[in-house]
Amino acid sequence: MTHHDEAARRAFLRRTLALSAATLLAPVSYRAAASNKVIDVRNKGARGNGNDDDTAAIQAAIDALPASGGTVHVPAGNYMVDASNAINLRSNVRLEMAPDAQLTAIPNALKRYHVIKVWDADNVQIVGGRIVGEREQHQDVQGEWGYGINITGSRNVTVTGTHISGCWGDGVLISAKGKGPGMEMASDITLQNVVCTNNRRQGMSLGPCQRVRILNCTFSDTEGTKPQSGIDLEPMGQGQVSDVLIQGCTMSGNKGCGVEVHRNVTGLVIRQCTIRDNSGYGILAVDMDNLWVDDNTIASNGMNGITLGGHTSDVKITGNTLSSNSTRYLHRALKAMVSGPRGGDSHQTDLRIDDSTSNVHVSGNTFAS
Repeated sequence: MTHHDEAARRAFLRRTLALSAATLLAPVSYRAAASNKVIDVRNKGARGNGNDDDTAAIQAAIDALPASGGTVHVPAGNYMVDASNAINLRSNVRLEMAPDAQLTAIPNALKRYHVIKVWDADNVQIVGGRIVGEREQHQDVQGEWGYGINITGSRNVTVTGTHISGCWGDGVLISAKGKGPGMEMASDITLQNVVCTNNRRQGMSLGPCQRVRILNCTFSDTEGTKPQSGIDLEPMGQGQVSDVLIQGCTMSGNKGCGVEVHRNVTGLVIRQCTIRDNSGYGILAVDMDNLWVDDNTIASNGMNGITLGGHTSDVKITGNTLSSNSTRYLHRALKAMVSGPRGGDSHQTDLRIDDSTSNVHVSGNTFAS
């Protein structure tokens, strides 16, 4: 990359996202709680034997921390959780799980559940461990909202190194609390080295939120009920999603799209990701604005590698490698059905830009056979 190219990219960020590159690339820093108190859940009666309900014991450890917070430690073991009640984290709490610690949802018939809830809290950290839903043992066929981690109306939250799988709905949800003028936005949220796999509805969903960083995470093998995408930014009429960075992530093997973006999203950067082998689009963006897709590998997706539709505007697609997309369709059939992207139609299986979009700049991409 030349100095001129890099300067152009940084200028684009300043113009279209109104954020500095440094701000976008930096994870949110967790402020250490004023208290150094550490409580082991075993000291509150948790067994971690894969049979007994440990929900109350884990919650008791959290509730025993002083108002200034502290750390709850979960040692190795399989801790059964009543997801109808959930593990409720509050402000200034660090939930520290050993690598071999697992929170497993007890089978239920609920349309909606949460293994961990972070609601209306500030300065929360979840570290390590595994969260396993109960999709294989779910006792009904209705609903699609069983969450591994639900972060709603909270601020300064980080999730690091946690593996989330088997949820009846989404691995992770980030959204706002309430509606209308009094809505409390989720803000300053970071996920780093998180894996969301084999969840039923989405790997991760974003409702109204702002300043979210998703770094070096994996979202894979989502299947069960639509949309079934790796990451879905779907605020629609609820509110706005703004200032989101997805960097260094892998979205693969999802029954839907790798990344799916809808109305009311502004200021999204997708950078240095691998997006491949999804049954839907690699990246689908509809009716959003201020999008930068840069330096990604997008390959072997069932539909177009990148599709910009609706009234999507102010987009830069730079430095990506796109290859062998639209695997669900013969190239000739697709060519007859859709018009090619502006600037030429030889790569329409990899990149589709609808005529309804505006201010789209495409440069420096590689289209491999």
